[in-house]
Parts: sequence; C-alpha cells; structure tokens
Amino acid sequence: QVQLVESGGGLVQAGGSLRLSCAVSGRTFSTYAMGWFRQAPGKEREFVAGIRWNGGSTYYADSGKGRFTISRDNAKNTVYLQMNSLKAEDTAVYYCAADPYAGIIRTRPEGYDYWGQGTQVTVSS
Repeated sequence: QVQLVESGGGLVQAGGSLRLSCAVSGRTFSTYAMGWFRQAPGKEREFVAGIRWNGGSTYYADSGKGRFTISRDNAKNTVYLQMNSLKAEDTAVYYCAADPYAGIIRTRPEGYDYWGQGTQVTVSS
C-alpha cells in the first residue's frame, strides 16, 4: 500500500508564498513520477505541476507557470510545491499523486494510481 500525506496548506494573503509537502511511504518512492493537482468547490480536479522520478523534467499548467515550482527529495521520500505570488483564484484543496510506472509526466487525474487526502490552501484578497 502506497500512502501519501500532504501538509503545509493554510491561509495566506494575496501576493504571499506557501510551500506544500507530500510525504510518501509504503513502497519505493524514487522511481515514481509525482504530480500536484487542485480542486475548488464545484470544479473539476485540475493538474498543477508534475515531475519525473529523477527530477530532470518538470511540467506546469499555465495557471502556475512562473509562480510555482515543483521539486523532490528522494532521500526524504518527499515532493514539494513552492507557490509564490499567490492569487485568490489559487484557493483550492491541493492533492499530491503518484504514478509508479510513468515514463512521462501525466496531466490527467486518471493517470495517477495513488492520492493523498489533500491540504487546504486559502488565499485572501
């Protein structure tokens, strides 16, 4: 069983920064592709950022490009999402996800096998 636990969410003012963490346990982490998604009330879950197993390739949705940075520390079995210049429209529950077999970064939720419980990010204007 692969378990993912997000942390680092909270309330922040517009223009501020927040760093989310996702700790992975139960299986080998270092070979997993990892992704961050978010979901606001009444909206579909959407891709935010993804990273290859070795950290050599990243991909960002237009919504966060230039403001968000995804990274990973395989020694700590943890993936991060650094969010800068936050906007009110970034408010959502943020989820991390793992794809054990991907050779590419997938942007659709159905491409990921394991999910965390989510962490709430609220940006006030």
